[in-house]
Amino acid sequence: MKILVTGAAGFIGFHLSQSLLRKGHEIVGIDNINDYYDVNLKYDRLKELGISKENAAIFLQNSSNKSGDFEFVRMHLEDREALPKLFEKHGFDVVCNLAAQAGVRYSIENPESYVDSNIVGFLNILECCRHHKIEHLLYASSSSVYGENKKVPFSKEDNVDHPISLYAATKKSNELMAHTYSHLYNIPTTGLRFFTVYGPWGRPDMALYLFADAISKGAPIKVFNNGNMSRDFTFIEDIVNGIELLLENPPREEVKAAYRISNIGNGSPQSLGDFIEAIEASMGMTVKKEFLPMQAGDVPQTWADISDIQKMGYKSTTDISEGVQKFVDWFLAYRGNKEQ
Repeated sequence: MKILVTGAAGFIGFHLSQSLLRKGHEIVGIDNINDYYDVNLKYDRLKELGISKENAAIFLQNSSNKSGDFEFVRMHLEDREALPKLFEKHGFDVVCNLAAQAGVRYSIENPESYVDSNIVGFLNILECCRHHKIEHLLYASSSSVYGENKKVPFSKEDNVDHPISLYAATKKSNELMAHTYSHLYNIPTTGLRFFTVYGPWGRPDMALYLFADAISKGAPIKVFNNGNMSRDFTFIEDIVNGIELLLENPPREEVKAAYRISNIGNGSPQSLGDFIEAIEASMGMTVKKEFLPMQAGDVPQTWADISDIQKMGYKSTTDISEGVQKFVDWFLAYRGNKEQ
């Protein structure tokens, strides 16, 4: 298949592109390479996919890897001229929209960037899918849509009408917009509610990277809500396996729309303390902890009900000690290469 992966320089988009390429698909990746975090990490991911920084940095320039099965274009989803031209040129079968302005806390400080990327950009994706007969649109939602839901595990049947961050609100809006386009234009859509993804090449603003970085420097880590938090930590390979499973099985028309929401998580939450202990064990060091109150827009726990996707054959097979060790091995190697 010919697949468009938006956010291809991002954490999940990079890993998904790698996996789909290994399976023989033809991939076109786009990303605006914004500076929400260090752009060099994004360029390094693209380098792993065969695209040089020099080529990737130029907006609207097509760059291909040596084997010709991966093409990259730096582009904003908000670009209403360039995006339709890309769809017209390539005739995609499937679209995986993983591009978004990420981060719960950052959305409080920079709301405009979330509306531009996550809402305006997503509308442009939907319009392109509508006019170019896309067979299946998969798009990143988030476990953040569950807000302060007290019932666990979080089920896709739960009410998610009370988001507590603008980031979560934009993700909920994506689900509503997708349902509308599925209903009106019969576009099969799958919303991916990811649960605390971690692993090699992860984002520097996420807990695992922040903790490993602090430990390596002998600095304290910030532990919010005084450590009384748990997360459904999900290793990146399990996330990618879930996306590919759903990609290969588009939703059929249910009631009035070929529309589906799916949790992709581990299904077994871990306390923040256990997570920190796994990092300490992997790095062979003990970390100093600075206990702080809960941050605005954050939630005390997440826990995915993955029963629906399990019925399709999904398994989350990576336990936290194994996943953290794989991240730490990558982190130390990556950091070492940068310091040479």
